[in-house]
Amino acid sequence: MAEAHQAVAFQFTITPEGIDLRLSYQALSQIYLSGLRSWKKRISRMRNRVIKGVYPASPSSWLFVVIAILATMYMRSDPSMGLIAKIQEHLPVSSLFLSVQGQTMLSVLVFSTLLWLSLILTLRFCLKLLLSYHRWMFEQHGRISTTTKVWVTLVRLLSGRKPLLYSYQTSLPCLPVPPIKDTLERYLESVRPLLSGPGFQRMTVLAAQFENSLGNRLQRYLKLKALWATNYVSDWWEEYIYLRGRGPIMVNSNYYGMDFLYVTPTSIQAARAGNTITALLLYRRKVNSEQLTPSRVPGTVIPLCAAQCERMFNTTRTPGEETDVLQHWQDSEFVAVYHRGRYFRLWVYKAGRLLSPREMEYQIQRILDDPSPPGPGEDRLGALTAGDRVPWCTVRKQYFSSGVNKRSLDCIERAAFFVTLDDEEQGMMGEDPVGNLDRYAKSLLHGKCYDRWFDKSFSVVVYKNGKNGLNAEHSWADAPTVAHLWEVCFTLATDAFQLGYTEDGHCKGEVERSLPPPQRLTWDIPVEVRVLCVNNLNHSKYITRKHDLATEESRIISFCKKKLVGLYLFGQHAWYP
Repeated sequence: MAEAHQAVAFQFTITPEGIDLRLSYQALSQIYLSGLRSWKKRISRMRNRVIKGVYPASPSSWLFVVIAILATMYMRSDPSMGLIAKIQEHLPVSSLFLSVQGQTMLSVLVFSTLLWLSLILTLRFCLKLLLSYHRWMFEQHGRISTTTKVWVTLVRLLSGRKPLLYSYQTSLPCLPVPPIKDTLERYLESVRPLLSGPGFQRMTVLAAQFENSLGNRLQRYLKLKALWATNYVSDWWEEYIYLRGRGPIMVNSNYYGMDFLYVTPTSIQAARAGNTITALLLYRRKVNSEQLTPSRVPGTVIPLCAAQCERMFNTTRTPGEETDVLQHWQDSEFVAVYHRGRYFRLWVYKAGRLLSPREMEYQIQRILDDPSPPGPGEDRLGALTAGDRVPWCTVRKQYFSSGVNKRSLDCIERAAFFVTLDDEEQGMMGEDPVGNLDRYAKSLLHGKCYDRWFDKSFSVVVYKNGKNGLNAEHSWADAPTVAHLWEVCFTLATDAFQLGYTEDGHCKGEVERSLPPPQRLTWDIPVEVRVLCVNNLNHSKYITRKHDLATEESRIISFCKKKLVGLYLFGQHAWYP
């Protein structure tokens, strides 16, 4: 109740002498600073929209065009070839309000703006044509043709000096629709080893019949969609490959990312969690302000689509009867934290500022020191996201659509990301590197099947000995998007070098002791939900027992010892930096 009273900005009581008004200047200050931060973000988004809208030109180029037109007219020349006079005749402005010079100036501004917009569209069209050039892929190493050199120079000239993260989105060429004949030829080539002679002949006849009848009609629909959509396949791929899957996503869809195997900057769990959360939120700030440099095809000037970055944070996958839905919120000022069967909401901003790494560590330590036990059924609640999607959808609608359960579930789903403070130790410890790596990988991939929230865009796992990792849901983005996040925050040393640790392993910075403690989420879990959690847990454990990563990882470790300093793993695929 004390916290609730402190949160009230003003109170008043009616007395015989009148109304006694009491203002809480601290609460009003918090409201003001929080609103100021929100407006700064809105202004930043508007500014970025303007910059992206005129790319590959810049907003300042409009002024250059206006000055150039005025200078030309001052020299008694009409660069518009009579268009400025035509605009002046049709201006809906009476001569009573503007002089002749004012009308002329307004006409020049209108003509300059139209000319400027035309130049932008022309530059954007030229850049799109240049990015459609593919011969660079077939150049021999060290022998680049003159055509490709000219192409590289033109792309760099039209790309501008400092493009924002999403600046190239409107200039990227659309994904072309392959001819149906080529598609069927590749299909027949793929099934050739699987069919006998008569079977392959029958399949060839069926392919020809499909091409001459239904196939051509579907191809026309596909081309029509390609003219309208930037990518004719991405929305279908997202829905039918991922979101319509009714089985568990825990192992079948989600994947994991590892920390450095042989380097741990600190063994203090709260400190590692503090820097980890701070590094991820700093990355989110760069994504929101579009300060990240657009990714390119390695070694080239070809930009890659950055659309998947938009749903990296504040995103969750909600279950449905026939198909799941990806929900994304514009912003979130907290993260959801799981520790020993309990869920917490950790606010990461105070008075409009991001908490320092030391304050993050202080708040995490509060969670670790909290002795309260989990509520009935709370500790296994995460198993709902590990099981089949239809039962989870049914239970969610029936028991999590109102009341305390909805409020707590909203905190998890609207959080920037999910954090698990694991009570185990993982990493390359002892004399069994293969077994350790296998246990580490399996822990990140599925954990105990209930201590990860598999629906979140990604969940960060921080172990008792300071190792960390992540588990990512797959439908919202491909693995390279998450790989870039993990690289910038950890592989490129944001954690250890940019943020850093003190000599005794704690985070740097000062702590404001008046920080409110993390909020414990409460639940009212009926027996039916607990039964489903137990069933999901038993089925999930059966699935995870069939996964053996040791064979692949032993080969990786052998290669790592011979040739590599660091090893970076994503899912069951190895990537060697």
